[in-house]
Amino acid sequence: MRAFLIAVLSMAIPTAAWAADTLERVSETGLLRLGFRADAPPYSYQAANGDPSGYIVDLCREVAAGVKKAQNIPSLKIEYIEVSSKTRFEALRDGKIDILCDPTSMTMSRRAIVDFSLPTFIDGAGVLYRVDNVQKLEDLRGKKIGVLQDTTTEETLRTTLAQLGIDAEIIPMSDHPAGVRQLSEGKLDAYFADRGILNYHLLNSRNPAGLKLSDQYFTFETYALALPRGDDKLRLLADATLAELYRTDRIKKIYARSFGSFPPDQFIKALFVINGVPK
Repeated sequence: MRAFLIAVLSMAIPTAAWAADTLERVSETGLLRLGFRADAPPYSYQAANGDPSGYIVDLCREVAAGVKKAQNIPSLKIEYIEVSSKTRFEALRDGKIDILCDPTSMTMSRRAIVDFSLPTFIDGAGVLYRVDNVQKLEDLRGKKIGVLQDTTTEETLRTTLAQLGIDAEIIPMSDHPAGVRQLSEGKLDAYFADRGILNYHLLNSRNPAGLKLSDQYFTFETYALALPRGDDKLRLLADATLAELYRTDRIKKIYARSFGSFPPDQFIKALFVINGVPK
């Protein structure tokens, strides 16, 4: 039976995942590869100057500094590799990136292919809609609703509408800017995404007066850095780095850099307190 289970697991998980030792490879090559998204502000995005930016990208930079110190690599090189919501987990699983630095929700199904660090943020799914034709969720009957493809938010949207018996056309989008743009242009009636992302796009919209962000949370989702499955050394280093940040005032500066002020809401406060694990 044991041999059978090992054979099954070996087929389900690439061999590289079993033998992952990122820190050893980084010590040999002097290179750490961080995967980021270009379309998920304020967490992970490409700034106007082309640099990877965002709250979770900044947390990854802190982890990279921890790798540099722990492995004694003064000239550690950081390579930023853009990934999409559709390819991000495969990029990590297949060894194309070492850490995924984006608003990734922890789920049990995802833990079959990647590991996760301590939590980095708590957010939830919300809906952005045009104020002229949608006032409540039931008004979405017969409407066109956009959502980022291959995300937990898409799954939540489909489940919620089915439970409420709301028949609407769900249109998967390739990225958030396209979804918000189509909403502004009237091609969509509503757009679902994590509330932090929706709020960012609302504040930066060309026509914010015509859009409204619902007060309702449809889910609570916990973000974390996704790491190579089975790489305990890297996960411990990432966790130690995050825990130390949460115990100090440095996390306040990092948070304010992306969200404008500190303190955050009660959920994020609790995250820092609970996950500021002692040494």
